[in-house]
Amino acid sequence: MRRTTHTRTIALTALALLLAGCGGQGGGDTGAGGTVSPSPSRGTASPSPSRPDCAAAKAELGAADAGHTYCLAPGETIRVSLDGTRIRPWKPVETDGKGLAATNSGIVLQPGDASAAYRAVSPGTVRLTSSRPLCPSDPARISCKGLQAWTVTVVVPKA
Repeated sequence: MRRTTHTRTIALTALALLLAGCGGQGGGDTGAGGTVSPSPSRGTASPSPSRPDCAAAKAELGAADAGHTYCLAPGETIRVSLDGTRIRPWKPVETDGKGLAATNSGIVLQPGDASAAYRAVSPGTVRLTSSRPLCPSDPARISCKGLQAWTVTVVVPKA
């Protein structure tokens, strides 16, 4: 009975360490040295006077903006730039809702990055989403099936 308890303890400890190492990367990218670098910080936006529940949209949104709601005036443009890696790539940004039209986002130079740009064309609410693997996919290593989700809501108020 003692041997079974010892084996279970080792197995549970190994599982906890594996999960902590995989999920502990947060929103940063893992560099070549295995270290996690945080996403660059951006200035904070003030609440929109027409909608106090959302902030004025920034010119460019990144991984650190996940979960926020932004207001975008008709005619304004917003860019999305998600920095990924070859082994942890972002999926293309998807939209759900009305009010934004896709526009030229430029060229994505790095494998794994996701880039998009939208222009506010009519009043509405749009949800922008993307995701990427939490852990690198390497057949020679243990991997996980977790995803890092990115979602931002953009509100285009009536003029």
